[in-house]
Amino acid sequence: MGADRDRGGRRRPARAMVYAACGTVLLAGCASMPDAGDLRDVEASQRPDAQVRVFAMPPRENAQPEEIVQGFLEALTSDDPGFETARKYLTEKASKQWRPNESTTVLADGPNTVAEHSGSKEATGDYAYGLIGTKVATVDSQFAYEPAEGAYDETVHLTKHEGADGSKEWRIDALPAGLVMGMSDFQRNYESVNKYYFASNTRGGSGDQLGAVADPVYVREQVDPVTQMVRSLLKGPTRWLKPVVRSSFPTGTALKKGVKSLTPDDQNRLTVPLNGKADRVGQSVCTEMAAQILFTLQDLTPTGIDEVELQRSDGTQSCALRKNRAETYVAHGPAKGAQYEYFIDGEKRLVRIAGAGSEQEPEPVPGALGDGERELRAAAVSRDEDTAAGVSLDGRSLYVGSLASGASLGEAVLESGATSQDDGLTTPSWDVSGDLWVADRDPEDSRLLLLPKGAGDPLEVSTPGLEGRIEAVRVAADGVRIALMVREDGRTTLLMGRIERTDPAGENRSNAVAVRELRSVAPQLEEVTAMSWAGDSRLVVVGREARGVQQIQYVQVDGSTPVGPAPSALTGVQEIAASEDERLPLVAHSEDGIVRLSSGSQWQTVVETGMAPVYPG
Repeated sequence: MGADRDRGGRRRPARAMVYAACGTVLLAGCASMPDAGDLRDVEASQRPDAQVRVFAMPPRENAQPEEIVQGFLEALTSDDPGFETARKYLTEKASKQWRPNESTTVLADGPNTVAEHSGSKEATGDYAYGLIGTKVATVDSQFAYEPAEGAYDETVHLTKHEGADGSKEWRIDALPAGLVMGMSDFQRNYESVNKYYFASNTRGGSGDQLGAVADPVYVREQVDPVTQMVRSLLKGPTRWLKPVVRSSFPTGTALKKGVKSLTPDDQNRLTVPLNGKADRVGQSVCTEMAAQILFTLQDLTPTGIDEVELQRSDGTQSCALRKNRAETYVAHGPAKGAQYEYFIDGEKRLVRIAGAGSEQEPEPVPGALGDGERELRAAAVSRDEDTAAGVSLDGRSLYVGSLASGASLGEAVLESGATSQDDGLTTPSWDVSGDLWVADRDPEDSRLLLLPKGAGDPLEVSTPGLEGRIEAVRVAADGVRIALMVREDGRTTLLMGRIERTDPAGENRSNAVAVRELRSVAPQLEEVTAMSWAGDSRLVVVGREARGVQQIQYVQVDGSTPVGPAPSALTGVQEIAASEDERLPLVAHSEDGIVRLSSGSQWQTVVETGMAPVYPG
């Protein structure tokens, strides 16, 4: 027999009993109902209050196989820290072998159950249920999310198990590895949080700063997420990111033995006792360690963490770091300060608007790219806003010039052999080191190129495993991740790659830079038409689903969908720009011209004629 269904055909989540006085939810699908108290039925996955805790109920006496399976699946979605209640549905041997943190499989709906027994279950003492559904994603033992597809088809086997009192009850004796749950339950139980490490081969914006790199993972929202994240941070970066980042924590560093939970005090100060592996670090390394914890925990508490103190194994202070000092020591996201929005105006010049939300008219940028000498169709501005690169109107030439009054423009730094305006060079992108990235879409010589410091002979970037033609390039503020729009077989998809520099100095030009392990980050979109970085681990994407209309949405670099509303709808979007500083507005080129979307408002027209909006980067 299958699970209960709602009116939309989805498996119903666990029925819950809510104690209004304390906000505790008991999953009661297989339990006796309490006979007192202020109770009301709710659907657990539809609760708007994220602070409500959900706890599973153990199997009732003489529960039948279907109830055991259903109760177990519901217990997987509870806030039980060690899944102790879920284990009560298993035999003792199965409980010892089960590793719930090994993996989590996320299904579109379900899992749905299908009875697979034959004959009389009472006579055979043997029963099985199939768990079926459509895979959406997997979360591995490092809590890293990865989109998945295909059918899920696993089996749960039950047997008559003799209890301590000699009675025989149905219990699960064989089950799939890890956890399995539907997307609605996953979104209710888990939240995405960024761990922070340091870029291996790049520095921050000011040269003497370290560059922080976000490593998103999913943790259980109501099960001590602060301690979960510190433990995860200490274990090191996820597999995909590990080749391009480093941690300042010595190998083997962990919380001091006996530490069960970390809680900030009423001054937002968090004390982290570490084991002996970190006893001998110097002050500079300890400061880096504290900065990693500060940035990792910044969004996990209502008021944030203002200070982190690290303790040696003997309880003495190793170092302490306040948040304001950490932000000057580590380059975290884009450089703050004066910002401009840039675009190509109706006269094919590079122009800018001073200040976010400014009502001033756009003005040409200083220097040759703003004087109209070269007609442009796209441009990119360096992250320090001192230099810009522009692509000629025919898409064949790339120019680089200073954004200083009176600065001249030399010869093109790159030429494409493309003969059609639909081919040629993409909009370029500057990384944090001041290097310039661009793709040449010449059908005869399609490739990804890097110009060190925006000048000299371009390096051809190796892209192992890439099929199709690159249509757009955006490098992250951290300099170690790159987003690519790739056209293949009549479809344009969004891929995320890891930038590896085997020879950072560029002395060995052959395969000095490579983009590896490209993975899809918007698999739900049939066609992607525009994209931009919009945070440490988030992009804004314009595209459409199969047979759908164009839409604007946010996606995470791991392919998941972040919590929160999507940007307001806008028709006819051709290009979009966002800053990694999430406080700044979105800017787009639509059928209404250049338009801007600030937080809490609607799209507003900046100018009716213009194209190719960009922020520095």
